[in-house]
Amino acid sequence: MSSNDIPASESAGASPAGPGEAPQFVLPLVAHIEKTAPPARTDALRTAARAVLTILSDERSLGEGEWAQPMRDWQDTRIRKVVRRARGAEWRKASALPGITVTGDSAEVRVFPPVPLDGWPKELARLQVSGTDLDDPESPAAPDPAGPVLWLNPGLDMSAGKAMAQAGHGAQLAWWELSDTERKAWRETGFPLAVAPADPARWRELTVSGLPVVRDAGFTEIAPGSCTVVADHPALRR
Repeated sequence: MSSNDIPASESAGASPAGPGEAPQFVLPLVAHIEKTAPPARTDALRTAARAVLTILSDERSLGEGEWAQPMRDWQDTRIRKVVRRARGAEWRKASALPGITVTGDSAEVRVFPPVPLDGWPKELARLQVSGTDLDDPESPAAPDPAGPVLWLNPGLDMSAGKAMAQAGHGAQLAWWELSDTERKAWRETGFPLAVAPADPARWRELTVSGLPVVRDAGFTEIAPGSCTVVADHPALRR
């Protein structure tokens, strides 16, 4: 699994915070991955994206809610996300911390309020970031073109964790672009969305379509500035 980040104000990486600058925060996501029954890769990506949307829209993240200040601090700098994996007792300990567990068809992802980059709770800090990848046992169904789709760059080879974080970025950029009414409608239906690699020709069209594009900071796995995800929500199509 992997971590990455993009600035809140733009879609490319920047240097770490220096003296006098705002501290860096990170949004932790933990995927429940048992050795004997790992989730399907596409469902894990989809569930991670829905987890990000869920915490963004949660009442505790808004106004004077208990998570509102760290959520603001996180979104004011880089919207960094780190995906870790847990099984057995590790998952149970992680699940006892304040957060939200989102389930998919086979995946479970727990998202936590942002923490300082160097201030992880010990129950999460000891979890593994790497060493596990995921596959789709069957070919995923084609996305519904009438619904939200997070299109993946077909030319990039990303680990499951990297792709989960990127899908979360894409969902968040779409969320930022929507009106309050559009956000409410998406939330009330449970944040339906699809995640799929785009056809190469379609990918080229998507990246210049005006839809939100995630460009990775390049700290892990791929080159800086790589376009990883295009967030295609019906309300954002022109």
